[in-house]
Amino acid sequence: MTKKTGEKIKNIRLLKKISIKEIAERTGMNEAMVESIENGQELPSLTPIIKIARAMGVRLGTFLDDTEIQGPVVSRKGDLRKAQSFSSQTSSANSYLNFLSLAQDKSGRHMEPFLMDIQPLDNKNFTLSSHEGEEFIYVLEGEIEVSYGKESYLLSTGDSIYYDSIVKHNVHCQGESPARILAVVYAPF
Repeated sequence: MTKKTGEKIKNIRLLKKISIKEIAERTGMNEAMVESIENGQELPSLTPIIKIARAMGVRLGTFLDDTEIQGPVVSRKGDLRKAQSFSSQTSSANSYLNFLSLAQDKSGRHMEPFLMDIQPLDNKNFTLSSHEGEEFIYVLEGEIEVSYGKESYLLSTGDSIYYDSIVKHNVHCQGESPARILAVVYAPF
């Protein structure tokens, strides 16, 4: 996550006159973590960002570089911009998920389509997390494992999975090589 995203979260929270304590209560997070996210010191998983968006009554895209384009948005191969990096943990200094937004210029969207580059983990210690919504993943390169509830699904190039995000889950590389996926996250407003 970038410092810019944390600044957006803080600015929207202040505009809506919501305290850090209120955000913490609404999300189930502690105040220190919310403050750390706002200051760009935490590299959270996507789940806390979705929870903060819901707690503030805004779409996830509000934090991910919304602009005012109302019509269709075309993403060209050479124009992809790195949008965000996230951790497999609630808090970590190391990014292993790099998100390339495919619609960051589209205002009013309810889905977040991403190309995601996933780096192998040094260890297999990851945290399952959940949030409202649904996710669709299509593997473009490499192999991934999706831990979903008590099950694990191994996916290779050309495989896909669609699941309810409310079930605790984690997406990570299978093996020592990086992977690339197309992911669409829907988080209801």
